[in-house]
Amino acid sequence: METSDERLAGQAADGDGEAFASLLARHYDRVFALCFRLTGAQAEAEDLTQDICAALPAKLTRFDARARFTTWLYRVVVNAAHDRRRKQASHARAADGWGDWELARQAENAETTDRIDWLTRAMRALSEDLRDTLALVLDDMTHAEVGEVLGISEGTVSWRISEAKKHLKALKEKEESA
Repeated sequence: METSDERLAGQAADGDGEAFASLLARHYDRVFALCFRLTGAQAEAEDLTQDICAALPAKLTRFDARARFTTWLYRVVVNAAHDRRRKQASHARAADGWGDWELARQAENAETTDRIDWLTRAMRALSEDLRDTLALVLDDMTHAEVGEVLGISEGTVSWRISEAKKHLKALKEKEESA
């Protein structure tokens, strides 16, 4: 019989390295996939995933098993992505005075973004709330699970998905008519 995630999390929180390794083996790919959808860039997703994995042992001590482990883990990922966005926004504001150098850097970033597949690009055009909600739903979570991760109602999740679909459809139609 396979040990539950919640039990492994408890063991890992108590310092069991094998339990921690088992948790990572089970969830690393899903964490990376969610990070990729939240950031829209492979290198940034890789960095974010590694940061999360490095911080996870300390965070596991605060896992209380009231929610499923995967729900708790998704919340950790979403929070880490939000923290990264805030940090990047602070850096962008600080770089405003760099003039031509900053413009060249932004142009280079735009060229890199052009190489990302259509859905990822389109998701970046969505608001944070819509993007986060859609990323979680695309990771095969139910609306109820997404609501629990984001701290919103299931109805709000459904509304956000509907809004995201409208925005994506409009973007696709605009690109096709251009």
